[in-house]
Amino acid sequence: MDRIFSGIQPSGEIHIGNYVGAIRNWVQLTNRYDCIYCVVDYHAITIEYDVEMMQRRILDTATILAACGLTPDKCMVFVQSHVPEHTELAWIFNCVTPIGELERMTQFKEKSKQHRQNINMGLLDYPVLQAADILIYKAGYVPVGEDQTQHVELSREVARKFNARYGETFPEPQVLLSTAPRIAGTDGNAKMSKSMNNAIGLLEPPEVIWEKLRTAATCEHRQRRSDPGHPEHCNIFTMHTAFSKPDQIAFVDHNCRTAGFGCIECKEILHKNMVEELSPIQARVREMNKKPEYIIDVLKSGASRCKAIAEKVMDEVRTKIGIKSEWL
Repeated sequence: MDRIFSGIQPSGEIHIGNYVGAIRNWVQLTNRYDCIYCVVDYHAITIEYDVEMMQRRILDTATILAACGLTPDKCMVFVQSHVPEHTELAWIFNCVTPIGELERMTQFKEKSKQHRQNINMGLLDYPVLQAADILIYKAGYVPVGEDQTQHVELSREVARKFNARYGETFPEPQVLLSTAPRIAGTDGNAKMSKSMNNAIGLLEPPEVIWEKLRTAATCEHRQRRSDPGHPEHCNIFTMHTAFSKPDQIAFVDHNCRTAGFGCIECKEILHKNMVEELSPIQARVREMNKKPEYIIDVLKSGASRCKAIAEKVMDEVRTKIGIKSEWL
């Protein structure tokens, strides 16, 4: 089977944007690919964070991944820092990556604006470590949204430069674009983010989800209930395409365009469907939290399996670049 790699930061509460845009798709991909999924803790330290909360966030993130269906029988899940070959390969890749390529990265420019007081080398070098994450497993595919394609292209460039200098070693990973709808925050405009207070958390109770949906922005062209709506411009309708069944989506579309019902009725249908999908995940998280040793074992097993792959690749890399010592 072709191999896939992707990662998620333990940087905060996982919200429905993360779930729809990444995690749910990752579960589906396990049926067709050899999948490796990583909690990328080293990536999370490029910005200021609560040191005391980091371990908790790592375990919480891994628990949610397992509760969503990313279990050891389907894929490998581990923590990035538990396989040190990632950072070793990243240093080697630093030596073949032009600085100009990194300075052009859109995410670096955006992060530099957001964190003006902490523009560090980690922010600039983030894509090189990401390339190492992918290529240490010689992954052929990377499932991402459109906003991450630039980073995968850099990984391809790094692979080409390494191969040209040291000999054919790494494949050039291909993008697997997610077909999931891009859900904006409850403000209807910005990307869903806990820091922007516009996110619906994956583990939030039904009453909290409802309050956030009730006050969420809808189609700006519809000022009164009697006005016809434009679902294609409404973030709530986008959420319907992620959580509602096809016949319900068609029903909502028709009633919105004809003013057959108001936005509150539209949100009530969405809330019911959202809770119906998320409740079993939340129940599994609660059960797993009662036995934290399960997630720890999952991560240990995943790290062990991934480290075996990474060690072989690094042995090959050290030989190619001339630093493997035969007498050790």
